[in-house]
Amino acid sequence: MLDLLADTVRDHPDDVALTYFDGRLTFAELDELSDGLACHLVERGVAGGDRVAVYLQNVPQFAIAVLAGWKAGAIVVPLNPMYRLHELTKILGDARPTAVISSEQGWHDVVGAVATALEIGIAVTTSELDLQTRDDQRLFAKSRRNPAEGCADLLAVARSYAGKRPPAVSSSASDIALLVYTSGTSGVPKGATNTHGNVVFNAEGTALRLDEDTPGGIFALAPLFHITGLVVQFAAALAAGRQLDLAYRFEPGVVLDALAEHEPAFMVGPSTAYMALMNHPEVSPEHFASLKMVHSGGAPLPSAVVEAFRARFGLYIRNGYGLTETTATATSVPLGKEAPVDAASGTLAVGVPTYNTVLRVVDEEGSDLAVGEVGEIVVEGPMVVPAYWNKPEETAASIRDGRLHTGDVGFMDEHGWFYVVDRKKDMINASGFKVWPREVEDVLYGHPAVREAAVVGVPDAYRGETVKAFISLAHGSTATGEELVEHCKQQLAAYKYPRSVEIIDELPKTATGKILRRQLRDTARAGEQHGRNEQ
Repeated sequence: MLDLLADTVRDHPDDVALTYFDGRLTFAELDELSDGLACHLVERGVAGGDRVAVYLQNVPQFAIAVLAGWKAGAIVVPLNPMYRLHELTKILGDARPTAVISSEQGWHDVVGAVATALEIGIAVTTSELDLQTRDDQRLFAKSRRNPAEGCADLLAVARSYAGKRPPAVSSSASDIALLVYTSGTSGVPKGATNTHGNVVFNAEGTALRLDEDTPGGIFALAPLFHITGLVVQFAAALAAGRQLDLAYRFEPGVVLDALAEHEPAFMVGPSTAYMALMNHPEVSPEHFASLKMVHSGGAPLPSAVVEAFRARFGLYIRNGYGLTETTATATSVPLGKEAPVDAASGTLAVGVPTYNTVLRVVDEEGSDLAVGEVGEIVVEGPMVVPAYWNKPEETAASIRDGRLHTGDVGFMDEHGWFYVVDRKKDMINASGFKVWPREVEDVLYGHPAVREAAVVGVPDAYRGETVKAFISLAHGSTATGEELVEHCKQQLAAYKYPRSVEIIDELPKTATGKILRRQLRDTARAGEQHGRNEQ
């Protein structure tokens, strides 16, 4: 990635690399600021192979921090800024970073406490109010400068090394660039070791889709801490020498204004984001007039959304499929083609394998299945990560001979289109974010009134799936569903806490005492369907 950056800075030094409301940074300025921050990190003790954690929204400082981490020879650990104490402690306890770069408010709210507990010695903070002067109140009404004692200010230290470069690092395609945490079958976070080669391959693949004669940059609809945002937006913009348009976080009105102002050519995001944009009262075709390609990823894309978006705005949303372990992209809809819809299930195809990529559909024994047969999807190609961080058993179970056994179930049709029809495990996919039941159950068990807990995913028209909890109470205890929801809300990211809690006398179990989560899920989904039929 550093070679790619150097090429782009050489060829486009004065071109705009990042926009952030009324703020602009050129590629040369981005390079210089990341050099300065890297110098600070190295002088404080960051060395090759160390981890640098980044807890930021879609702000220019995120890009500066990632590049600085790489220039210091480090592995960057992007963190969802919605994570709270419970989640951050698990992830940072596993990654063991030497340094953490956080928003000022994030440091005061949660990061500082975790960093202190884990004895993370290097801390840098920054504000979302920096590098712009517009202070849009739809996003920044509660934002205040709040420097933290003992933390360096990102822009101050970066600028203090103006004109200086950090020591050159020797890296190769096999070196780890990113440690991006996903969840395992047990709900324990696993760090996917996305290498520089993984990232460059998919970044270049996205860049190749952008016609050199077509003006416009990439709008960051997806969060940069997510693998899609990191690779298909940030790294791809570097590869293509295109500007990346940032708008802090997703707020439909702000996004629409930014699209009209910056006139990007390319955008990728979850289907829920497109639905929210379509439903905004002030949306018009003019907001999307500059866009040449819009892609979806991270959450199931209903064909009805594709057709509604095209009917209103004249743009076809291209579906895709990938995982953190495939460094975002594994399939896409080729230019000039449209994804078919499976007549039997109504499922929209996720595309065909991307460059140099092989997808298989296999049975329980790992044998290839025939066209049309449903089985587990297995991916191999230059974007598949080599391992999970410090988890040899999980690596051996899921990544065998360079082939990723995804745990997703689907099939290929006679024309080579792939469809994802279900998930093999119990993972809940809420607006493209993974939610593992055990993690939510662990939090519920922390409530004194809870005796037993089981969490399942139920269909949701907007989020794809949402979280529902079944609870039995301890003898003599009382609690309401609302109270238990609030309990989870205080400890989990917004997309993880249950939207509903059903209290029942006894949870169904096997003869050995294992809670039958599948039975509860089937019951919940049947109830949802019955409710819709009643309406």
